[in-house]
Amino acid sequence: MKKVNIYFNRWFSVAFHYMNLIRNNEDGVPVQIFATHPDINHMSLQGADVAGTEPVLEGIEYVHFCVDFCRRNEIDIFIPRLHMLDIALHAALFDAIGTKLLVCRDLDLLETIMDKGKFYESVAGKGIMTIPDYHVVRTAEQFREAYQDLAAKGHRVCFKPTETEGGLGFRIIDNDRSPLRELFGHVTPLISFDEAYHILSTVPSFPDLMVMELLEGFEYSIDCLADENGKLLAAVPRRKAGGRLRLMEHIPELEDIAQKVAETYRIPFNFNIQMKYSGDTPKLLEINPRMSGGLHISCLSGINFPYLAVKSALGGEVQPAEFAHDVLASHVEQPLIMKINGQSVIPDAVN
Repeated sequence: MKKVNIYFNRWFSVAFHYMNLIRNNEDGVPVQIFATHPDINHMSLQGADVAGTEPVLEGIEYVHFCVDFCRRNEIDIFIPRLHMLDIALHAALFDAIGTKLLVCRDLDLLETIMDKGKFYESVAGKGIMTIPDYHVVRTAEQFREAYQDLAAKGHRVCFKPTETEGGLGFRIIDNDRSPLRELFGHVTPLISFDEAYHILSTVPSFPDLMVMELLEGFEYSIDCLADENGKLLAAVPRRKAGGRLRLMEHIPELEDIAQKVAETYRIPFNFNIQMKYSGDTPKLLEINPRMSGGLHISCLSGINFPYLAVKSALGGEVQPAEFAHDVLASHVEQPLIMKINGQSVIPDAVN
């Protein structure tokens, strides 16, 4: 059986786990995994069979690099993270060389999802789930008005950029914080309103910030699998359960939200819905149109999300999958030898 060549461009370190999940697939399909990153020692590359250094480029120049890499290495499936929108915009270039993209090809939808402000507007108009109270602001005075409105409604307030990944730029407004105590303690996301307002006042305008109610209940990441047409095949709600513990559990209202999101937006392959409770009401944080940072943990439910997405993209039949039991899981660090006497152990290098 011919090996399936799969390429990951610059990903997070957890791509190491995605690669091994695909490699150790239940169908015994042989794969060869290629990966690139500006840092040749990046942990994501240690899960690849063939690794390379990618240049720091943007726009069409970066797309051309990826197309050339896929052509030279006869890549069957490309799973992009960095510059996903640019790659989707030029999907035809990959079609022309026979490389399938594991990416949402609806450009309007992809652009909307990646901007939290635009996506909240879209969700609000469809009524498929509850969104937090929020404002999008660009000036310090707008920031002041948004804060005062949310505080008057009884909310604690937080803010973050509308276009960001992970927790970058996330801050919680706390006017009772003690900077001295924090100086001797852990770094926190806390900032007073006056401090934030002063910083934002130093410029006439700034990139869009979403100022919103702080949700303080359980936070769930719903890892989802869909086919190429966006039909939902699996959904696993996962939440932090203290420390490094993660609990995958059946939550009917969250599974129903996943179904409604799939029916409304038709996001293909792997995507992730982040919800957080306010009292008894789950409210939307964001949707990531890609594999989530904790997807490998959700795979402990028995559903191999990365491989099944690849299988679907290759035209294989993937049946709807459910996890039978709630699963409490965790993780530990594992030592990994990368070089001996300066020589790489794994993976092979590619130019």
